[in-house]
Amino acid sequence: MAELVEPAGSARGSALSDSSPAEAGWVRCSDGLVVQANLGAAVLAGVHAPDELVGQSLAGLLAEDESGQRVLRPDGTSVEVTALRLEQDAGQVTVVFGPPVNGGRFGAEELIEVQRISGLGSFVHVVAERRTYYSEPLHELLDVNLGADDTEAELLFRTHPEDLPAVIEFRERLLECTDSEPIELELRERDTDRVFLVRAQPVFDDAGEVCRVRGIVQEISKLRAPDRQRGLDRRLFEDAQRVALLGTWAWNTATGDCVWSTMLYELFGVEPRSAMTYDDYLEFVHPDDRSWVDRTWRRLADSGEAVVCEYRVVRPDSQVRVLRCRGASFAGRKDGPVMVGTAQDVTEQRSTESRMQRSSQRFTDLVAITPVGIGLFDAGERLVDANDALCKLLGMGLERLRGLTVEKLTHPDHDPRARLAAGQRVMVTAAGDPVYCELNVVSSVADDGRRFWLVVFQDVTERRRAAELLRHQATHDDLTGLPGRAAVNELLAGLLSGPGAKDVALLFCDVDNFKRVNDSLGHDAGDELLVALARRLEDGLPEGCTAARMSGDEYVVICRDQNKAGGVDELATKVAHLFRTAVPVRGQLLRVSASVGAAVPSGPDTTGADLLRFADAAMFEAKRRGAGRVSLANAALMASADSQMYLEGQLREALGNDGLVLYYQPVVGVDGTILTAEALVRWPHPDRGLLTPGQFLPVAEQGDLLRDLDRWVLRTALREAKTWPETAGRQVSVAINLAGLVPGDPEFVDVVATAIAGSGVEWERVVLELVETSFVDLPSRSRSAMADLVSRGVRFAVDDFGTGYSSLARLKELPAQIIKVDRRFVAGIGTDPSDFAVARAVVDLARAMGRTCVAEGVETAPQFSMLRDIGVEAYQGWLLSRAVPADEFRALLELGPLHVPPT
Repeated sequence: MAELVEPAGSARGSALSDSSPAEAGWVRCSDGLVVQANLGAAVLAGVHAPDELVGQSLAGLLAEDESGQRVLRPDGTSVEVTALRLEQDAGQVTVVFGPPVNGGRFGAEELIEVQRISGLGSFVHVVAERRTYYSEPLHELLDVNLGADDTEAELLFRTHPEDLPAVIEFRERLLECTDSEPIELELRERDTDRVFLVRAQPVFDDAGEVCRVRGIVQEISKLRAPDRQRGLDRRLFEDAQRVALLGTWAWNTATGDCVWSTMLYELFGVEPRSAMTYDDYLEFVHPDDRSWVDRTWRRLADSGEAVVCEYRVVRPDSQVRVLRCRGASFAGRKDGPVMVGTAQDVTEQRSTESRMQRSSQRFTDLVAITPVGIGLFDAGERLVDANDALCKLLGMGLERLRGLTVEKLTHPDHDPRARLAAGQRVMVTAAGDPVYCELNVVSSVADDGRRFWLVVFQDVTERRRAAELLRHQATHDDLTGLPGRAAVNELLAGLLSGPGAKDVALLFCDVDNFKRVNDSLGHDAGDELLVALARRLEDGLPEGCTAARMSGDEYVVICRDQNKAGGVDELATKVAHLFRTAVPVRGQLLRVSASVGAAVPSGPDTTGADLLRFADAAMFEAKRRGAGRVSLANAALMASADSQMYLEGQLREALGNDGLVLYYQPVVGVDGTILTAEALVRWPHPDRGLLTPGQFLPVAEQGDLLRDLDRWVLRTALREAKTWPETAGRQVSVAINLAGLVPGDPEFVDVVATAIAGSGVEWERVVLELVETSFVDLPSRSRSAMADLVSRGVRFAVDDFGTGYSSLARLKELPAQIIKVDRRFVAGIGTDPSDFAVARAVVDLARAMGRTCVAEGVETAPQFSMLRDIGVEAYQGWLLSRAVPADEFRALLELGPLHVPPT
C-alpha cells in the first residue's frame, strides 16, 4: 500500500479534514471518548455521519482479537482494519486506521498504550468460563495486582456498599440483553472520593445468546466534582435560610402564580403545595394589614421599584408572626414580569425592641446610678443636669455645677476655648487638680425642639499614666532597657535643632562576630551578652553621653558635647575599649570587641538621619579593616552615603515633572475578557535605564515619598483609563496599588475623590489595592473612609492575601470586595497540596461572602485550569499578558478577549 498521506491539519493544529470513503479513517479522543472523526471513520464504522461516533469510547470502537484489529459496528458486526498511526498531544489521542494491510497494523502493545494514554482500561467477560479478563491499564487504573485470581472479588469489595445493588443489576441486564446497545453505570470506590464510569456491550453467538461482554472503565472523579460542589452550595444556601428564618419567593404578575422556597412554607406553617397563587398568599396576611400590603405589592408590580415592608401573617395554627419582606422586579421574562424577593421572620427582634422601649424608664434610672459621669448641656454649652458620678468626679455638687460652661470646667492645660466634642479633654476639679477624661458626645433634640448635648465623661487619668508607660516601653529596647530607634531619632532631632548642634557626635557600634555566639551557645546566651554590654556602656560612658540599642547587635552612643568628652577621636577610642572585654556567659568567658564608626555634623543642615547614615558607613569601613577598629566619617564616606540621597532627589524631581510612566497588566475573566488593568509604575532613569518598583520603592520609602508617589500613580492611571476604548461592550476598570496613601490618612477620601472627579472616570471602574497587612486592625476612622468611597462605587482589593497576619477566618472581616490570591500559592497549586488547599479555601470563603476572587501570577495552563475548576473568577499573570506600556495596552483592548486555555 502506498504511504498514507496525513490528513489536512494535525493533532496539534486545526481540525483534521474529512477524507473520502476510500481513504483512511481517523478519530480524535480525549479522556477515552471520541470528540472528532472524519467520513472515512464513519464509513468503516458503519454509520451515516462522523457525528454519530462522537461520545463513543475508543475501546468500544477499536478492538483486538485473534484475527487482528477490528472496527466494531452498531449492528454487532465488525470490519478488520489496520491501525496506521498513533499520535498524542495535550491530553488528546489521534488514531488513524484503514483497510487491512500486511504488516501495517500495530499490535496489542499499541492498543494497551492507547488505553493508558486515554486514562481508561478495558475488560472482557467470557460467559462460558464465568471469568472476566482485565487489561493491564485497567489494573493500573484500579490499583490491583495484575493477574490476581481474586481480582473481581477485590474490586467488588472496594465498591461502595450503596452501589453494590446497582452492580448486580448492571451485570444481569448485560447477560439478559437482546440487542448490542451499550449500557453505562457510575459507581464509587469505598473509602475514597473516586468515581468510575463503566460502559459495557454484549456480544452474541450464532444462536443469539450472549457469549461475551466487553467494556471499558474510566475514572470521572474530576467531572463529577463540580456537581458535588453545586450540591454542597445548595445545601449551604438552604441551611443559611433556615438559620436566618429567611424564605424566598417569586410572583408572576401576569398569571398570579407564585413559587415559594421550602423555608417560606415553613415560615407560613403550611405544607408545600403544587401551586401557590398571589390570592392564596394574601389569605395568610393579617386582616388588619391585608389592604395596605396588597397596595404595596401592586405598586411594586406597576412601578418596578424595590419594596421593603413589615407586616403580620396568621399561620394555620393561629400563631401571629411578623415578616420583613423585600421585593424587586425582574422584567423581560418570556412568561411575563416576575417579582422576586425574600421574607424573614423578625417576630423575636420586634418583640425585643418592644421590651427595650418599655425599659426606657429603667435606662433613665440607670443613668442616675451609673459610675460614669454623665452631663446634659444646652446649646450654649452650659451644664443643665448631671448625675452623681460627674459631681463626684469634679468634686462639686449639682447646684454649683449648674450653669457652668464647658470653658469654666476645663483645666488651663487644655485650651478652654475648644468647643465641646468627643475626644480627650482635661477637666478641672473644685481643688484645681487636672482630671483627664475621654468624652463621648451625642447631639439630640428635646420634645420641645430645643437641642441639647448628652456627654459621657470617662476618667482616663490612670489609663493616661499607663499609656505614658507604654510609650516608654515603645521607645526603649525590651531586652536591654536602653533607648531604641524611635528614642534615638527623637533625641537627635532635639540636639541638632538646638544651639550646641555643632558639638554633637554619634558613634555607631557593631559587635564583631556576634553571630558565632548565637550559633554556638544559642540565642539566650547571645541575649545575656547583649545585656552585659549594655550595662557596661551605661556605667562607662562619659557624662553627657547616652547609649542606645538600634537592633540586633548594633548600639549607638549619642554625645551632647564631644569637647567635654575629649573630642570625637578620644570618645570613639574609649567606646571601643568598653566593648573590648571578656564577659562571663553560661560558664564561659567570652572575649568580644566591636567595630565603631563615628560622625559629627558636617554643617548646619545635618539631620539625625544624616548622622546615622554617616556613622553607619564609617562603621562598615572600620569593620573592613578588622575587628575592634575605629573609623571616622570623612568626606568620601559621606559622599557615598549621600549617593542614596541623590537618587532620592532625582525621584522627587521625576515625580514633580511627570518623569515616571505606567505599565498595565490585564486582569481577565474565564473567557479571556479583560476586566481590569493593574497600573504598575516604572522610572525611565536618565542614566540607569528603565527601573522597576523594586529598585526605587525603598528609596521612596526612606525619603517619605510613598504618599506622593501614590498620588501621582492615582492621577495618571485615572487620566489614561479615561481614554481606553470599550471591550466586549463595557469599560475596563483600573486598579491602583497604594502603599503610602492609606485609609488611615486624614486626607485619604479627599485625595481619592478629587482624583476620580477630576479624571471623569466612573467611580465603579476604580479599584484600590492594599496589601493584606493594611487591613489588620483597622481603626473606625479608616473603616469609615473606606465605606464612604465604597458607597460611591469604588472597590477595594486585598493584595497578596494569605501572606500577612490574617487567617482565613479574618477574610469575612476585611472591608474589601476583591480578594487576590498571592502568587506564591498559585505557583505551587499543581505540585503542593497545601498551596492548593489554601487557594481553594480562599476561593470558597470569598464566594460564600460575596467577594470576587482574583489569582495573581498565573503562568501556566495547568495553573489556569485548576484555578478555574475551583471557581476563581479572574486571572492575572504572564500566561495571559505581561505588563505593557500604555499605548500597547490600548491596542490590546482593541483586539478583544485574550487567549485562554481551553476548557
